[in-house]
Amino acid sequence: QIFQPLHTLRTAEKELLPGFHAFEWQPALKAVSSSWDVGILDGLSGWTSSVEDVPADTIARRFRYDVALVSALKDLEEDILEGLREHSLDDSSVTGFSVTIKESCDGMGDVSEKHGSGPAVPEKAVRFSFTVMSVSAHVEGEEASVSIFQETKPNSELSCKPLCLMFVDESDHETLTAILGPVVAERNAMKESRLILSLAGLPRSFRFHFRGTGYDEKMVREMEGLGASGSTYICTLCDSTRAEASSNMVLHSITRSHQENLERYELWRTNPFSESADELRDRVKGVSAKPFMETQPTLDALHCDIGNGTEFYKIFQDEIGEMHARGDVPSREERRRWRAALDKQLRKKMKLKPVMRMNGNYARRLMTTEAVEAVCELVPSEERRQALRELVALYLQMKPVWRSTWPARECPDQLCRYSFNSQRFAELLSSTFKYRYDGKITNYLHKTLAHVPEIVERDGSIGAWASEGNESGNKLFRRFRKMNARQSK
Repeated sequence: QIFQPLHTLRTAEKELLPGFHAFEWQPALKAVSSSWDVGILDGLSGWTSSVEDVPADTIARRFRYDVALVSALKDLEEDILEGLREHSLDDSSVTGFSVTIKESCDGMGDVSEKHGSGPAVPEKAVRFSFTVMSVSAHVEGEEASVSIFQETKPNSELSCKPLCLMFVDESDHETLTAILGPVVAERNAMKESRLILSLAGLPRSFRFHFRGTGYDEKMVREMEGLGASGSTYICTLCDSTRAEASSNMVLHSITRSHQENLERYELWRTNPFSESADELRDRVKGVSAKPFMETQPTLDALHCDIGNGTEFYKIFQDEIGEMHARGDVPSREERRRWRAALDKQLRKKMKLKPVMRMNGNYARRLMTTEAVEAVCELVPSEERRQALRELVALYLQMKPVWRSTWPARECPDQLCRYSFNSQRFAELLSSTFKYRYDGKITNYLHKTLAHVPEIVERDGSIGAWASEGNESGNKLFRRFRKMNARQSK
């Protein structure tokens, strides 16, 4: 039967073909065609092209968002049915399902072919992908829904489905927003509608909840219209300025939201109170572009590791050079010597090769008790060594809370002590390490100290919502392009 030409097959037979899932939306999606047998689209589809438009070839390829979601749900069909059986829910009592989706988007530098001839073009790519985090069933007559599927490895590239690949520089805001525009439009349409899809032969209804948490700070600032990460407004979660964040390191609460950013942009655009530039900037707290895509204000665990690793690497250098005792600014030559000493020691004791840009693996190896002991051998005064050890010990106590997938299960004690630890950590920074944190603090350090407990309380996890799955997918992307990243020797 299957070998007959496609159009002659009955629907029942077509169901057997891979990637073939009939579905419908109620109400139908705005501005999205109702055909469901669509494959890979040109990334610019969704923008009507006029006669003069020059087609931009292969700048982007994507799946239609709803088709991709249906395909992901069909992949999970077994798990969903298994979950229903486990909770002994029968088909008559389940009224519908809710699906939570994590969205990630990340730029990748330098994806040009390595062995082609001709000029090296600075090709950059951006990948947008999603992960089905959980599915819960609504049961007739019951308030709370029953969770029937939880993604156990939310940070594996296996659960992270690519939706759109584009050859764009993530800093090129115009092109990025032009390509993701239709994706955002589809996403907004799907929020208002429900999907009818047959699972195990019965039509079921699904509602989707999208949470854009897999973005690093740069991407969040771009999507939400905030200034770049060097801006005085240090945080994507609260309105604190850099100076405030360094004097009050711990007590902040999450205030920013997509809606508020949109309102602030309107204020910035219209300046209704005819204020001066400075007053206006203070009123909108750093929102100076139109927020383009809704992201969940959270903290990206992977980049938190990296940002804090970089920071500690610098503290280690400063401690080797006894910065705390100096009143003057050290010359570049001196700094270079401290750095060389640190690299040499880490290479000898920890087998850590120096890296150009801090990466996740390096940061994780650097922030260990062994590494600190190695650094302490180069620090002259015993008092400073104790301070360094305490600082890192506190950090290691705090870290599992924003790294682990389910902190309440995996490290309940550290979760309980988090606020206490972060306060002690902040005290150390503002007293013993005052030379570094007087009036300034890095973005991720501020978030680590101020916002972690609140996010965990709201979402139950930080680690599960991180961008790691998407980052691992970048490796696959390079692999498929036969394009190996330059390995360090």
